[in-house]
Amino acid sequence: MYTLPQEIEVWYIIPAIRREIAMCLSKDHNASYDKIAYILGVSKAAVSQYIKRKRASRIKLHEKAMEEISRSCAFIARGKRTAVSEITRVLEVIRKKKLHCEICGEMIEDKYHDCKKINYPFIDNLND
Repeated sequence: MYTLPQEIEVWYIIPAIRREIAMCLSKDHNASYDKIAYILGVSKAAVSQYIKRKRASRIKLHEKAMEEISRSCAFIARGKRTAVSEITRVLEVIRKKKLHCEICGEMIEDKYHDCKKINYPFIDNLND
């Protein structure tokens, strides 16, 4: 099955970025789950799952991406930028610096990266 890089971003990378922003806003800026949910455009339950690592737990973001997310979180907390604009900016950094494998979402350690297949959510659910 062929997977587009944009699908990887939607299924794995964007939720991981949201997870990190939610955690940052909660821990570093003392934002409530309601406020974080409003900022990210998700439910309060989704925020709880992000913070408890029950959602978007498959991807560990690269250290450079985490630095960008930390900057983004500060801008968002001060009301200087929106979550959408900052998530878009972080995605651009990840793309430009090639911080993740386009197929499996795992960090690229070297040029001989051994890609693993993705477990597609909709295929996994067929067996339930």
